[in-house]
Amino acid sequence: MNYFSYDDERHIVDLPGYGFAKVDVSTRKTWEKLLDHYLQERACLCGIFLIIDIRHPLKSFDQLMLKYCEANNLALHVLLNKSDKLSKNDAKKTMIEIHSEIKAINLSIQLFSASKGLGVDDARLKLAEWLFFD
Repeated sequence: MNYFSYDDERHIVDLPGYGFAKVDVSTRKTWEKLLDHYLQERACLCGIFLIIDIRHPLKSFDQLMLKYCEANNLALHVLLNKSDKLSKNDAKKTMIEIHSEIKAINLSIQLFSASKGLGVDDARLKLAEWLFFD
């Protein structure tokens, strides 16, 4: 886990590659326990940014996080990363399909491309909304 502090009260925590990392079963189980403990104990947690590869959407880890957020009424913002790898029409279609599959009440979703900078401003606005206006 990587912690980034904005100030004494606001932090961003990054779980790099957790859902996609190729690790052995025992390491994955350890991570699952760590993640579960972290999420259960963070009463001040205001939301989760879930980064999903648009070309391989809704893997088992993604489904787990969606269910967790829905069950705990936790805000979820989905970044469909690598959207530059699809045509604009295909990316938009995939986003609509995923959005229709997700039933979470407190959900937002957007196209994103880390390499091209697509959607960075929208993601920053969502993060600012959670950190400063909730």
